[in-house]
Amino acid sequence: MLRPHLPRARFKALVSAACCAVLGAGLLASAGTAAAQTDVNSQEAAAGSKVVGYFTEWGVYDRNYHVKNIETSGSADKLTHINYAFGNVQGGKCTMGDSYAATDKAYTADQSVDGVADTWDQELRGNFNQLRKLKKLHPDLKVLWSFGGWTWSGGFSDAAKDPAGFAQSCYDLVENSKWADVFDGIDIDWEYPNACGLSCDTSGRDAYKNLMGALRSKFGAGALVTSAIPADASDGGKLDAADYAGAAQYVDWYNPMTYDFFGAWDAQGPTAPHSPLTSYEGIPKAGYNSDATVTKLKAMGVPASKLLLGIGFYGRGWTGVTQAAPGGTATGPAAGKYEQGIDDYKELKTKCPATGTVGGTAYAYCGTNWWSYDTPATIAGKMDYKNQQGLGGTFFWELSGDTTNGELIKAID
Repeated sequence: MLRPHLPRARFKALVSAACCAVLGAGLLASAGTAAAQTDVNSQEAAAGSKVVGYFTEWGVYDRNYHVKNIETSGSADKLTHINYAFGNVQGGKCTMGDSYAATDKAYTADQSVDGVADTWDQELRGNFNQLRKLKKLHPDLKVLWSFGGWTWSGGFSDAAKDPAGFAQSCYDLVENSKWADVFDGIDIDWEYPNACGLSCDTSGRDAYKNLMGALRSKFGAGALVTSAIPADASDGGKLDAADYAGAAQYVDWYNPMTYDFFGAWDAQGPTAPHSPLTSYEGIPKAGYNSDATVTKLKAMGVPASKLLLGIGFYGRGWTGVTQAAPGGTATGPAAGKYEQGIDDYKELKTKCPATGTVGGTAYAYCGTNWWSYDTPATIAGKMDYKNQQGLGGTFFWELSGDTTNGELIKAID
């Protein structure tokens, strides 16, 4: 079609305006890209480097994992904090878990962190004394005593009835003169406030905030107060059941448990990775991935610097599986060394090596068994995510699942 004739001056003006518009759009796009990159860079710069590992009290028995192993594996050089798991919660108070393992078990010279044997008449033996020795070798290492966990969270319902009394009992126990120098604070692992875990809690939405506020008040600003929290980011899920945003002011950081999203408690499957970083096509449940957890907590108003990314040093698996890709049917939990359906990374890396990745984590198909677990490569990817999100660091469950030379914790570092 013929265009109407335009005067030359008008034509030049229109061409000039069009060019400017295109140039302006390009400059705006470039500026937007630069701003986005700057934002990413600033988030990465703000990302913390905390590395928090759980040490289990009962690991000194069947697992034969002792505080000395933290040193010989090289893990002590990588850790910033150790969570000692677990103290119990009984009658609304913090109580000892296994006092023999914690304070009485005698260590020979070859079992001891510093090569010095315990004596029959010393005031403190056990894990606490070994942790004391480890801290002398690593003066910057901090240790927190963690209370609750899956098995011992039922007592928090009574604790919530008298938060101040609970906080006082915890302070008196953690700061006992026999081992006060061992601990730098307290970690609360309540599974789950105003929701169901092994048992169900109905103490109300504000109970968790009130309990954490009482702990901060009693322990003061100089001590660490942290908490493991749910990772269920589904609508109306566990993160919606309690006031985690309101309680954030009282904690140094949260440990959202971004693992155990899926497992062989659903005996027939579908198979799915227990610790996916991101969603993927076919994931069995929306909101069950690490990115969804982080996104939801940040949207609630929890600062990114107070969120640590959770890593499992173990895998979860099914048997009776007929396909390698996720989403297959199963007949039950795969056999594990200590428990069905779960096994340590150090076992799985050789007995069922990874065959693929999905959602930013690895899976393995061997025989009719299907496992999912993190590897050094997938942990590296999760660390990139941690930095991009400006998170405060990383935590993991738990130290004994790693190899004797600390493959996984080195990938975190």
